[in-house]
Amino acid sequence: MPAKILIVDDERNIVNILKFNLQKEGYTTIEAYDGQEAIEKALNEQPDLILLDVMLPVYDGFTVCRKLRERIQTPIIMLTAKEEELDKVLGLELGADDYVTKPFSPRELLARIKSNLRRVGNKEIKGIQNSIEVFDLKINEASYEVLKNNEPLDLSNREFELLLFLVENSGVVMSREKLLETIWEYNYYGDMRTVDVTISRLRDKLSTDKNKYILTKRGIGYFFRKDNTE
Repeated sequence: MPAKILIVDDERNIVNILKFNLQKEGYTTIEAYDGQEAIEKALNEQPDLILLDVMLPVYDGFTVCRKLRERIQTPIIMLTAKEEELDKVLGLELGADDYVTKPFSPRELLARIKSNLRRVGNKEIKGIQNSIEVFDLKINEASYEVLKNNEPLDLSNREFELLLFLVENSGVVMSREKLLETIWEYNYYGDMRTVDVTISRLRDKLSTDKNKYILTKRGIGYFFRKDNTE
């Protein structure tokens, strides 16, 4: 079945353009024009992906993202006309999987959509309950579930994939460029802040001690510790 995409924007001409391009690619679409309607349709219609504008009536996109992340893990791509770094960082910190800055080309947006949908599809077709246990963590690749001391952690898909990749390469320092290429699958044009924000959010969810699992190699990147020593 074709993927269902929820388009959320208060500008109807933008919604119509996005709807036309997505349907031409074979996707089905539903639309919402304010934050409240976006939340209701996201929960009731169960889309496969959400395109979420930041500037919305009733609830802004950041609020919508935060409220949805309390209920669902559907991929969210933030759409914003703002280029300030803080806006991008805030969206990522609230659990957005990606962001695209307006104006954007249809080709760029479609690439982001396909990347996020592919990752969800890969998650769903995993059939073997392959688990990795490291320290007090248990990571299940099939269910995208992480347990700490047998208690589930609330990780987004990106956070899970980042953690899994670092664990599978424990002790190996991964540059920000390598992490972007592997986890996000496309060129972020040098915006390494994406990696830093996701690492920071992941560390906060794993432990109050930010260096308990993931360490920083200054000037190079990040790595998952191999043992309990520094």
